[in-house]
Amino acid sequence: MALPEKQVPAVHHRRIGDILVTTVSDGYLDGSMAVIQNIEPEAAAQMLRDAFRPVPRRTAVNCFLIRSGGRTALVDTGCGGAMAATGGKLFENLAATGVDPAAIDTVLLTHMHPDHSNGLSDAAGKALFPNAELVMHAAEHAFWHDDAAMAKADDSSRERNFMACRAQAAPYRARLRLHEGGEVFPGVTAMPFPGHTPGHSGYMVVSGQDSLLIWGDIIHVPEIQIPRPEVTMAFDIDPGQAQATRRRVFDMVATDGQAVAGMHMHFPGFLHLVRRGEGYAMINDGWYPAM
Repeated sequence: MALPEKQVPAVHHRRIGDILVTTVSDGYLDGSMAVIQNIEPEAAAQMLRDAFRPVPRRTAVNCFLIRSGGRTALVDTGCGGAMAATGGKLFENLAATGVDPAAIDTVLLTHMHPDHSNGLSDAAGKALFPNAELVMHAAEHAFWHDDAAMAKADDSSRERNFMACRAQAAPYRARLRLHEGGEVFPGVTAMPFPGHTPGHSGYMVVSGQDSLLIWGDIIHVPEIQIPRPEVTMAFDIDPGQAQATRRRVFDMVATDGQAVAGMHMHFPGFLHLVRRGEGYAMINDGWYPAM
């Protein structure tokens, strides 16, 4: 009997009251330790080794389906086909959920970095979610379409970020909705979390007494940034603001016992934060067969 060569589809469902939230993995990215900042490199590597994680870092990429009120939204679209062979698995895993991309009526972006928005369109400029409205914070769209900001960026950022963002969003020009916070989908409220990017946003899902905060890129490397929230990433547009936002969100979710889901948490990405002394620790949610 042949041994399997890959895992079962990386899909996980969670009920939030009457709303169904489904983690759909886009895969993972292996990347340089050099982007981890405000910590000594060897200290960062040791924290990963102590947690039995790969060095250099391995970063999960998650997207989230939200099915609410007879409608279907997708939060972020993953890496597409332009980053790494280990990423870009969204559509393969989406098929396992039984959801056709054409049935998704809303795409909610946390922000427009390539591992979150490169799955919007294909290389020919065709929208991969042909019936979806594209929703993001007004400041996010404005920043990546600002020629002055693009002129200040290095060559890599101009191509991988500014130009890619513009190309990915272009097919949705007639179906673009910009927000500054507030309800953006039935039971879903956008919460601006600026710093990582100007319009970086989380999405609070609420139904009845149950809630879940999809917090976007509040963290990238959980084993390091949860106990050391001062650690920033090279791709934070405003590292000081990103750090302040992270501390504010950590305090909020720990105080409230708020359930959280993250784009770069280990699949399926659900957790709680608790205080440990002057810092924090993560409690990953268990897997339960019942929904």
